[in-house]
Amino acid sequence: SLTNLAVDYVLPDKMHQKVSVVGQPGGLPIGGNSSSRYSQSQTRLSREMLKVRPATLRDAKQIAELHNATAQEAFKTMIAEATVPPVQLEKRQAYWREAIEYAEPQVQVAVDGSKIVGFVGYDRSRDKGTPNTLGEIWDIYVDAAYWGQGVGLALWDAAREGLQEEGCTHVSIWVPIANDRAMRFHELAGFKREMSSAKTVPMGPVKVEEIRLKQPL
Repeated sequence: SLTNLAVDYVLPDKMHQKVSVVGQPGGLPIGGNSSSRYSQSQTRLSREMLKVRPATLRDAKQIAELHNATAQEAFKTMIAEATVPPVQLEKRQAYWREAIEYAEPQVQVAVDGSKIVGFVGYDRSRDKGTPNTLGEIWDIYVDAAYWGQGVGLALWDAAREGLQEEGCTHVSIWVPIANDRAMRFHELAGFKREMSSAKTVPMGPVKVEEIRLKQPL
């Protein structure tokens, strides 16, 4: 599956700026940077009040569109010559409607004004033989135009708090090894690779090696 391909990359020592998170006091940190590109991005996001909130059924179409677009963009960074046919939008939208309705997984969205610019799905681990206290990031995607602006970090923080509220003590995520951006992001967030978990999975016309990362909450 094309999961966990597209997140933004933020250095941990730059996590000082706040975004508003609906239903959670104090907001969450997003990345800052002294470069002009980051400064412009942070100013715009601050002005537009980037928020992270629970997804609603009305969000399903935007989430599906973003999922298809960002999965394709992220795949290009991994294997330039290969393309993966996008999942039919109606099928993707139906999946996310059901996920939102039944909270399997729980879904949070990052919004810049009225636009959904990222989303995260999280719940108990789907891996066989794992304890109920192990949570999992099922999906985390950020609009490519917002990469490097702290959206992924805000989504990860929201998921972490949600899993803690569910009684999880650890969290895992599957990431393609060739996805340097996603791997870098999660390792900076504190995840550690479980080397024995590496496996090869089909993605369209190619096979991709994935590995599970894990960390305590």
